[in-house]
Amino acid sequence: MKLIRTVVAPSSVNAIDLLVQQVPELSKGRLKDAMAKGAVLLNSKPQKRLRRAQTNLQAGQQLHIHYDDDILQRSCTAPTLISDQQQYSVWFKPAGMLSQGNEWGDHVSLLRSVEQHFSAKRPVFLLHRLDREASGLVLIAHSKPSAAAFSKLIAEHKISKRYLIKVKGVLADNVLQPGKIELALDGKACLTQFSLYQVDFEAQQSWLEVDLISGRKHQIRRHFAALGHPVMGDPEYGENNKNSTGLALQAVSLSFVCPKARHSVSYTLPERLRLLAVSA
Repeated sequence: MKLIRTVVAPSSVNAIDLLVQQVPELSKGRLKDAMAKGAVLLNSKPQKRLRRAQTNLQAGQQLHIHYDDDILQRSCTAPTLISDQQQYSVWFKPAGMLSQGNEWGDHVSLLRSVEQHFSAKRPVFLLHRLDREASGLVLIAHSKPSAAAFSKLIAEHKISKRYLIKVKGVLADNVLQPGKIELALDGKACLTQFSLYQVDFEAQQSWLEVDLISGRKHQIRRHFAALGHPVMGDPEYGENNKNSTGLALQAVSLSFVCPKARHSVSYTLPERLRLLAVSA
C-alpha cells in the first residue's frame, strides 16, 4: 500500500490518535511503525520527523504521512564507523543505504544510523552524499561550527575524494593517456580524472581509480557512460553493464586539512570492505 495524507488536529490530541482517526486504511501498529521510521512529518519551522506516538498536538497543527509498504520494509547492512574524531566522524556507507532520509522515511539512511549510534547525544550533519547504490566513505560533522568549516572546504574543492570503479570494456591507450573527462554536465563544466588500476581481460572489464575534481550529480556514472565504458551494475546509465554484485562504484579515500587540528589527514577504506575484496 502507498498513500500520502495531510491531517490537521481539530483540537488538542495525541498524534497517534489523530492518525488512527484520519488514516483508517492503516492499523495503529503500522502507523506507529511509520512514525518510528520517520515517515510522519510535523509541519513546523523547521519541519521535523515526529516519531513519538504520544506527542500532544494542538489545534491546527498538521501532520504529513508518506506511507509506502515497500520502502518501510526495506533493510540493509549496517554502516561501519571508520574513525571518531569527536567533532566529526568517518563512516563506511554500504550499498543499498541512503545517505539521508526523505519524506518516505529515514530508517535505512546513514544519517539516522549515526544518530542512533551516538544515542542522539551528538548532533549529526551530513557533509556530502553517495548514491544509494554506491558504497564508501562519508564524512559526518557533529557541531554547527564543524559542519560550517567542512562545508567551506568542500565549496573550495579542498577535500580530495578518490573512488574505485569497475567499468565495461578495456580502455584504449588514447583514452588512458589523457586520463581525464571534461564533458560538461547540465550546462556546467566539470572534470573527472582517472587512472587504470587493473584489467580483467577475461570479463572485458577494467578497474579504475577516479579523482572527482568537480561534483555534478552522478558525474562519474554519466561521464563513463558517455565515454562508452559505463560503470558495471549502473541501473540508470549505460547498456549491457549488468553486474551481479550491484553498482561497482566505491569511495575509497578522503584527504583534507582538519579544520580543528590544522594538519593534513587521510582516511582510507579498509581492504576487507573494498569492492575488490568482495568480488574476488
